[in-house]
Amino acid sequence: MKLNEIRDNKGARHSSKRVGRGIGSGKGKTSGSGEKGQKARSGVAIKGFEGGQMPIHMRLPKRGFNSLATKNIKTINLLDLQRLIDNKKIAKTDLVDKELLVKLGIAKKSEIVKLLGNGEITHKIKVKLDAYSKSAKEKLLAAGCEVAA
Repeated sequence: MKLNEIRDNKGARHSSKRVGRGIGSGKGKTSGSGEKGQKARSGVAIKGFEGGQMPIHMRLPKRGFNSLATKNIKTINLLDLQRLIDNKKIAKTDLVDKELLVKLGIAKKSEIVKLLGNGEITHKIKVKLDAYSKSAKEKLLAAGCEVAA
């Protein structure tokens, strides 16, 4: 193969139609753009317009549902609580509740805080959160913690 023998594949390139070159060419006068007006100009996009009639995408009913009652649940593991105690962010005598977690920036006021049982807790602390998993409650009680619902 030589550089002067390299060619495009057949059909890869084709010359564009010459428009506006007389009626005999088939693309004369209006150059394939129909007649006058906005649509004969370039750069026009009338997407959903139906001449003033209510467009079909507005006439058809909407589908789907976004529940207003969805609950934002923030999950925290026993491992996270233990880490907070070890890093002296929470004192062993503190009541661990939503207000404390909001103050530490872990949860938001609007969230439901649920404690999960991943990890172990070694300190006897007082916990008062919105929800607990079964394993978390068992581990807290086994460690001698006070659990309030």
